[in-house]
Amino acid sequence: MAGELTGKIAVVTGAASGIGLASAEAMLAAGAQVVMADRDEAALKKHGEKHGADLIPLPIDLLDPKACATLIPRALEKAGRIDIFHANAGSYVGGDLVDNDTAAIDRMLNLNVNVVMKNVHDVLPHMIERKSGDVIVTSSLAAHYPTPWEPVYASSKWAIDCFVQVVRRQVFKHGVRVGAISPGPVITGLLADWPQEKLRDLKEQGSLLEASEVANVILFMLTRPRGMTIRDVVMMPTNFDL
Repeated sequence: MAGELTGKIAVVTGAASGIGLASAEAMLAAGAQVVMADRDEAALKKHGEKHGADLIPLPIDLLDPKACATLIPRALEKAGRIDIFHANAGSYVGGDLVDNDTAAIDRMLNLNVNVVMKNVHDVLPHMIERKSGDVIVTSSLAAHYPTPWEPVYASSKWAIDCFVQVVRRQVFKHGVRVGAISPGPVITGLLADWPQEKLRDLKEQGSLLEASEVANVILFMLTRPRGMTIRDVVMMPTNFDL
């Protein structure tokens, strides 16, 4: 897809690793300039050295409310405009609810729900004024199925999936498209809490996705004709769907 995003400016949160990194690198390869937002400054520096001037690092801790409020203004100051916003930053809490730490629940819900809503809230006026823009939110297969081993994480994704579908209906008249990507299990750091035997079995079965495969679908969503909204793509490894 080389050149399909030439001239576009994207902002990706949680961009230093996992799906965020794969998304940012896919957009860079397609010709976009990408503001990579993440709290891992060392990783951002490393990626900047690899990709050069088209990658704009933006170190930020989105769980700090004051810092979170500066994301869009800082990105606009660095890049001038925002054509694409990928709200990807998130965390994971799995296991039985009674075993979950309530502080971890608060942190995850804040990042997976509140931060996404605030970031999208802040970027929409810019896109509405320009009458163009794409917002992509990283959701999950867990938003579509009551996954028994992750009630807290699944609930956060059900909430954000509803948010995406409602906001999409509010802003399409302004030329702004809002969609979600809902992958099944992806090989990223978010699976660190999964039982090791479960991860091992899924890897052996070919039942995990690669982050690059998710990024390819994100590019598919972004490069459709402007009159077409891809509102939600659910993707999973075939063996996971048996």
